[in-house]
Amino acid sequence: MKTLTGFHAVTSRLRQKADTVKEIYIDAERKDARAKDLREMAQRMGVRVITSDMKRLDAMTHGVRHQGVVALAEPLDMPKFIEDVLEGIEQPLLLILDGVQDPHNLGACLRVADGAGAHAVIAPKDRSVGLTNAAIKVSSGAADSVPYIAVTNLARTMRDLKDRGIWMIGTDDSAEKSIYEAQLDGALALVLGAEGEGLRRLTRDSCDLLVSIPMLGSVESLNVSVASGVCLYEARRRRLAAR
Repeated sequence: MKTLTGFHAVTSRLRQKADTVKEIYIDAERKDARAKDLREMAQRMGVRVITSDMKRLDAMTHGVRHQGVVALAEPLDMPKFIEDVLEGIEQPLLLILDGVQDPHNLGACLRVADGAGAHAVIAPKDRSVGLTNAAIKVSSGAADSVPYIAVTNLARTMRDLKDRGIWMIGTDDSAEKSIYEAQLDGALALVLGAEGEGLRRLTRDSCDLLVSIPMLGSVESLNVSVASGVCLYEARRRRLAAR
Protein backbone atom coordinates (compact mmCIF):
# COMPACT_ATOMS: atom_id res chain seq x y z
CA MET A 1 0.00 0.00 0.00
CA LYS A 2 1.04 3.58 -0.68
CA THR A 3 0.66 6.37 1.88
CA LEU A 4 -0.92 9.62 0.69
CA THR A 5 -0.56 12.68 2.89
CA GLY A 6 -2.41 15.98 2.97
CA PHE A 7 -5.76 17.19 1.66
CA HIS A 8 -4.67 17.84 -1.93
CA ALA A 9 -3.13 14.42 -2.50
CA VAL A 10 -6.00 12.52 -0.86
CA THR A 11 -8.85 14.44 -2.53
CA SER A 12 -7.09 14.27 -5.90
CA ARG A 13 -6.84 10.48 -5.66
CA LEU A 14 -10.50 10.23 -4.62
CA ARG A 15 -11.52 12.20 -7.69
CA GLN A 16 -9.28 10.23 -10.05
CA LYS A 17 -9.38 6.68 -8.71
CA ALA A 18 -11.56 6.34 -5.61
CA ASP A 19 -11.58 2.56 -5.97
CA THR A 20 -7.83 2.48 -5.21
CA VAL A 21 -8.23 4.19 -1.81
CA LYS A 22 -8.53 1.61 0.97
CA GLU A 23 -9.13 3.92 3.94
CA ILE A 24 -8.61 7.49 5.09
CA TYR A 25 -7.37 8.55 8.53
CA ILE A 26 -8.39 12.01 9.80
CA ASP A 27 -7.19 13.70 12.97
CA ALA A 28 -9.94 13.68 15.59
CA GLU A 29 -9.22 17.35 16.34
CA ARG A 30 -10.02 18.42 12.77
CA LYS A 31 -13.66 19.49 12.78
CA ASP A 32 -13.32 22.29 10.23
CA ALA A 33 -15.14 22.59 6.91
CA ARG A 34 -12.26 21.12 4.95
CA ALA A 35 -12.21 17.93 7.00
CA LYS A 36 -16.01 17.76 6.87
CA ASP A 37 -15.99 18.03 3.07
CA LEU A 38 -13.40 15.27 2.82
CA ARG A 39 -15.44 12.99 5.07
CA GLU A 40 -18.54 13.59 2.96
CA MET A 41 -16.66 12.98 -0.31
CA ALA A 42 -15.24 9.71 1.03
CA GLN A 43 -18.67 8.62 2.22
CA ARG A 44 -20.22 9.30 -1.21
CA MET A 45 -17.51 7.21 -2.82
CA GLY A 46 -17.77 4.36 -0.36
CA VAL A 47 -14.33 4.85 1.21
CA ARG A 48 -13.91 4.11 4.91
CA VAL A 49 -12.85 7.04 7.13
CA ILE A 50 -11.12 6.35 10.46
CA THR A 51 -10.83 8.98 13.18
CA SER A 52 -7.30 8.93 14.57
CA ASP A 53 -4.88 10.89 16.72
CA MET A 54 -1.82 12.84 15.63
CA LYS A 55 0.60 10.35 17.17
CA ARG A 56 -0.68 7.57 14.92
CA LEU A 57 -0.69 9.82 11.84
CA ASP A 58 2.88 10.93 12.53
CA ALA A 59 3.97 7.29 12.80
CA MET A 60 2.27 6.43 9.51
CA THR A 61 3.98 9.26 7.60
CA HIS A 62 7.45 9.06 9.21
CA GLY A 63 7.70 12.79 9.82
CA VAL A 64 6.14 14.06 6.57
CA ARG A 65 3.70 16.92 7.18
CA HIS A 66 0.19 15.56 6.65
CA GLN A 67 -2.29 18.26 7.79
CA GLY A 68 -4.09 15.64 9.85
CA VAL A 69 -5.07 13.60 6.79
CA VAL A 70 -3.51 10.31 5.67
CA ALA A 71 -4.80 7.70 3.21
CA LEU A 72 -3.73 4.19 2.35
CA ALA A 73 -4.12 3.49 -1.35
CA GLU A 74 -3.02 1.06 -4.00
CA PRO A 75 -0.14 2.32 -6.18
CA LEU A 76 -1.33 3.51 -9.57
CA ASP A 77 -0.05 1.69 -12.63
CA MET A 78 1.95 4.59 -14.05
CA PRO A 79 4.30 4.20 -17.04
CA LYS A 80 7.85 3.35 -15.97
CA PHE A 81 9.53 3.76 -19.36
CA ILE A 82 9.52 6.79 -21.62
CA GLU A 83 8.64 4.60 -24.63
CA ASP A 84 5.31 3.81 -22.99
CA VAL A 85 4.63 7.50 -22.44
CA LEU A 86 5.41 8.53 -26.01
CA GLU A 87 3.30 5.86 -27.68
CA GLY A 88 0.54 7.55 -29.66
CA ILE A 89 1.63 11.14 -28.85
CA GLU A 90 2.40 13.27 -31.91
CA GLN A 91 3.95 16.29 -30.20
CA PRO A 92 5.16 15.38 -26.71
CA LEU A 93 5.97 18.06 -24.17
CA LEU A 94 8.48 16.77 -21.61
CA LEU A 95 10.24 18.20 -18.57
CA ILE A 96 13.74 16.88 -17.85
CA LEU A 97 15.24 17.65 -14.44
CA ASP A 98 18.97 17.26 -13.83
CA GLY A 99 20.18 17.09 -10.22
CA VAL A 100 17.05 18.20 -8.37
CA GLN A 101 17.56 16.81 -4.86
CA ASP A 102 14.96 18.72 -2.84
CA PRO A 103 11.66 16.79 -2.59
CA HIS A 104 9.71 20.03 -2.31
CA ASN A 105 11.20 21.27 -5.58
CA LEU A 106 10.44 17.98 -7.30
CA GLY A 107 6.87 17.97 -6.00
CA ALA A 108 6.36 21.55 -7.18
CA CYS A 109 7.81 20.66 -10.60
CA LEU A 110 5.36 17.78 -10.93
CA ARG A 111 2.50 20.11 -10.04
CA VAL A 112 3.61 22.62 -12.66
CA ALA A 113 4.06 19.85 -15.24
CA ASP A 114 0.52 18.65 -14.59
CA GLY A 115 -0.90 22.15 -14.88
CA ALA A 116 0.90 22.85 -18.16
CA GLY A 117 -0.08 19.51 -19.66
CA ALA A 118 3.40 17.99 -19.85
CA HIS A 119 3.37 14.32 -20.76
CA ALA A 120 6.14 13.23 -18.37
CA VAL A 121 8.91 14.36 -16.02
CA ILE A 122 12.27 12.64 -16.56
CA ALA A 123 15.18 12.61 -14.11
CA PRO A 124 18.34 10.56 -13.53
CA LYS A 125 18.31 7.93 -10.80
CA ASP A 126 21.58 9.30 -9.36
CA ARG A 127 21.86 12.80 -7.86
CA SER A 128 18.07 13.14 -7.80
CA VAL A 129 15.70 12.93 -4.88
CA GLY A 130 13.22 10.48 -6.41
CA LEU A 131 9.51 10.24 -5.73
CA THR A 132 9.49 10.41 -1.92
CA ASN A 133 6.40 10.86 0.26
CA ALA A 134 7.33 14.51 0.72
CA ALA A 135 7.56 15.06 -3.05
CA ILE A 136 4.24 13.30 -3.57
CA LYS A 137 2.55 15.48 -0.93
CA VAL A 138 3.89 18.72 -2.40
CA SER A 139 2.78 17.64 -5.88
CA SER A 140 -0.84 17.91 -4.64
CA GLY A 141 -1.94 14.86 -6.61
CA ALA A 142 0.18 15.49 -9.71
CA ALA A 143 2.37 12.47 -8.89
CA ASP A 144 -0.71 10.36 -9.69
CA SER A 145 -1.30 12.01 -13.06
CA VAL A 146 2.12 12.88 -14.51
CA PRO A 147 4.48 9.95 -15.17
CA TYR A 148 7.82 10.33 -13.37
CA ILE A 149 10.48 8.43 -15.30
CA ALA A 150 13.79 7.74 -13.54
CA VAL A 151 16.56 6.82 -16.00
CA THR A 152 20.00 5.32 -15.47
CA ASN A 153 21.82 7.47 -18.03
CA LEU A 154 20.28 10.88 -18.67
CA ALA A 155 22.55 11.86 -21.56
CA ARG A 156 21.80 8.61 -23.39
CA THR A 157 18.08 9.06 -22.80
CA MET A 158 18.29 12.55 -24.27
CA ARG A 159 20.08 11.19 -27.35
CA ASP A 160 17.36 8.56 -27.76
CA LEU A 161 14.70 11.25 -27.52
CA LYS A 162 16.51 13.34 -30.12
CA ASP A 163 16.50 10.33 -32.43
CA ARG A 164 12.71 10.37 -32.05
CA GLY A 165 12.65 13.94 -33.30
CA ILE A 166 12.24 15.61 -29.90
CA TRP A 167 13.97 19.00 -29.65
CA MET A 168 16.05 19.47 -26.48
CA ILE A 169 16.05 22.99 -25.02
CA GLY A 170 18.13 23.52 -21.89
CA THR A 171 18.18 26.53 -19.60
CA ASP A 172 21.39 28.37 -18.80
CA ASP A 173 21.76 31.82 -17.24
CA SER A 174 24.56 32.70 -19.68
CA ALA A 175 22.69 31.71 -22.87
CA GLU A 176 22.38 34.55 -25.37
CA LYS A 177 18.88 33.65 -26.56
CA SER A 178 15.94 33.87 -24.15
CA ILE A 179 13.09 31.37 -23.83
CA TYR A 180 10.82 33.95 -25.50
CA GLU A 181 13.01 34.03 -28.62
CA ALA A 182 13.37 30.26 -29.01
CA GLN A 183 11.33 28.07 -31.32
CA LEU A 184 9.07 26.00 -29.07
CA ASP A 185 6.70 24.27 -31.47
CA GLY A 186 6.69 20.57 -32.27
CA ALA A 187 7.97 17.74 -30.09
CA LEU A 188 9.88 19.35 -27.23
CA ALA A 189 11.75 18.58 -24.01
CA LEU A 190 12.68 21.39 -21.62
CA VAL A 191 15.82 20.60 -19.63
CA LEU A 192 16.44 22.30 -16.29
CA GLY A 193 19.10 21.86 -13.64
CA ALA A 194 19.10 22.35 -9.90
CA GLU A 195 19.10 25.89 -8.57
CA GLY A 196 22.66 27.14 -8.15
CA GLU A 197 24.42 24.24 -9.89
CA GLY A 198 22.48 24.33 -13.13
CA LEU A 199 22.91 21.65 -15.78
CA ARG A 200 25.80 19.20 -15.65
CA ARG A 201 28.24 19.52 -18.55
CA LEU A 202 27.18 16.30 -20.28
CA THR A 203 23.52 17.24 -19.96
CA ARG A 204 24.20 20.71 -21.32
CA ASP A 205 26.16 19.30 -24.24
CA SER A 206 23.25 16.97 -25.06
CA CYS A 207 20.87 19.91 -25.60
CA ASP A 208 20.08 21.23 -29.07
CA LEU A 209 19.74 24.78 -27.80
CA LEU A 210 20.39 26.69 -24.57
CA VAL A 211 18.13 29.55 -23.51
CA SER A 212 17.93 31.90 -20.57
CA ILE A 213 15.03 33.27 -18.58
CA PRO A 214 15.23 37.09 -18.50
CA MET A 215 15.99 38.34 -14.99
CA LEU A 216 15.03 42.01 -14.74
CA GLY A 217 15.33 42.51 -11.00
CA SER A 218 18.08 42.07 -8.43
CA VAL A 219 17.96 38.27 -7.98
CA GLU A 220 20.20 36.17 -10.19
CA SER A 221 18.08 33.06 -10.71
CA LEU A 222 14.72 31.39 -10.08
CA ASN A 223 13.84 28.31 -8.10
CA VAL A 224 13.77 25.28 -10.44
CA SER A 225 10.02 24.78 -10.03
CA VAL A 226 9.33 28.43 -10.87
CA ALA A 227 11.69 28.22 -13.86
CA SER A 228 9.91 25.04 -14.98
CA GLY A 229 6.62 26.89 -14.82
CA VAL A 230 7.93 29.78 -16.90
CA CYS A 231 9.28 27.45 -19.59
CA LEU A 232 6.42 24.94 -19.71
CA TYR A 233 3.71 27.56 -19.84
CA GLU A 234 5.53 29.52 -22.53
CA ALA A 235 5.68 26.32 -24.60
CA ARG A 236 2.00 25.67 -23.90
CA ARG A 237 1.09 29.26 -24.79
CA ARG A 238 2.81 28.89 -28.16
CA ARG A 239 0.90 25.68 -28.86
CA LEU A 240 -2.41 27.27 -27.99
CA ALA A 241 -1.62 30.32 -30.14
CA ALA A 242 -0.69 28.08 -33.08
CA ARG A 243 -4.18 26.57 -33.04
